[in-house]
Amino acid sequence: MALGPRLDIRQSQQLVMTPQLQQAIKLLALSNLEIETFIGDALEANPLLDVSQDTDVADAPVADGPAREETSVDDLINEGQGQIDQPLDVDPVALDIDRDTGDGALFGTSTDSFLSGGDAPDLDERGGDGISLVEHLTMQLAAATTDDHTAFIAMHLIGLLDEAGYLPVSMNEVVADLVTPMAEVKRALALVQTFDPTGVGARDLGECLALQAKEADRYDPCMARLLDNLDLLAKGNIKQLKRICEVDEEDLADMVAELRAYDPKPGLRFSDTTTGRAIVPDILLRPRADGGWDIALNQATLPRLVVNRGYYLELRKNCDDKASRGWLNEKLTDANWLIKALDQRQKTILKVTTEIVKQQDGFFRHGVSELKPLTLKAVADAIDMHESTVSRVTANKYLHCQRGTFELKYFFTSGVASADGEGSVSAEAVKAQIKALIDAEGPKAILSDDALVDLLRQKGFDLARRTVAKYREAMGIGSSVQRRRQKALEAVR
Repeated sequence: MALGPRLDIRQSQQLVMTPQLQQAIKLLALSNLEIETFIGDALEANPLLDVSQDTDVADAPVADGPAREETSVDDLINEGQGQIDQPLDVDPVALDIDRDTGDGALFGTSTDSFLSGGDAPDLDERGGDGISLVEHLTMQLAAATTDDHTAFIAMHLIGLLDEAGYLPVSMNEVVADLVTPMAEVKRALALVQTFDPTGVGARDLGECLALQAKEADRYDPCMARLLDNLDLLAKGNIKQLKRICEVDEEDLADMVAELRAYDPKPGLRFSDTTTGRAIVPDILLRPRADGGWDIALNQATLPRLVVNRGYYLELRKNCDDKASRGWLNEKLTDANWLIKALDQRQKTILKVTTEIVKQQDGFFRHGVSELKPLTLKAVADAIDMHESTVSRVTANKYLHCQRGTFELKYFFTSGVASADGEGSVSAEAVKAQIKALIDAEGPKAILSDDALVDLLRQKGFDLARRTVAKYREAMGIGSSVQRRRQKALEAVR
């Protein structure tokens, strides 16, 4: 067989992340206060952008060429057309709910109808000095690679990370979602795991600590074996650990001390859950007289952008050279795109929130006892949207209702089987029942975990004793012995 140069034609698919697509994905994960800061920067950078003083005027972009059909981020992912300049997650028409038919009659998304009944809640401004984990990682991604395909997959993985910085889904799920080879997903994950904070992108605690040990140049075979047997460390099985790691007691103590210096949840340093800060809600929920709900974005923290048409026309008259016209058209395109992206962000948030309120209607009417198990996938399937998009929408967003202000992530809880075998109940509802039973116990009738199990079973909750103990400890409630001592001390006082 002769060897020599030749020309071949090959057809292939490739995912490309344009700056506009990256911007649209980034906007979804930002809270209203972060959007306000983002808009302030955009106003300084683009002279054609202006803040609308009339909330009744639609923010229609200035026409600049033929209209194009809007395409969602999910469609771009599924079709492998990430290079298309339309990262809008939902058709604006898709959010128009028919109030006369179906479940849509329960919900209204008109800001005007919501605000006409009274002012928005008067809450202090939330401390928003820091950036979110998604934003922090996205900035590093932009400087870490020039491969658009790897960047696209990495951005998808970043959107799936939980607040602690872990990847809660399997690699096979990511491969199936993106229709891309496993090797490319692993390469993108390896890239994410090189970002700050060290340990982000890990799939479990062992991998998180291993990444930090490697960063500190302490990941030797002994440390690797220790990280592979963290369950023995949790049980305090020192003898077996010394034998497995092939170290003496002093070396093992040094290794454990090293692990204690690492951060098991590196993503939490970017969390907005800092105590002592009042929260400004992004979404407002109020019951309607007909039994439905009014849902609206908090416009107090969300400026409305428009293109300054008069200034644009004035500048266009004075653009005589090709470079000036090119600069002006670029600014016009950027302004139109940002207005579209912000408008689509609002519609996407309202659509996701509407489905959450629909799923958790019992909670808003009766309290935490009616909170149902809910997953991101369930909401995504119901509104025909990608799970990663729902994850971004619910990140750093807060909803205010009659029962208080809650992070949207609060409404996604795991389920516990009911005693009758029909359906399941939310873990938060179980915790509320446990707390109510313990609050009602008398000084001489302290309930043991076994007694709590029996009482909960009578109320329809089928739990094991260790599960009750886990929930009790998660709420910071002591054991029956500790509570008996506390009650005795209170009686003496």
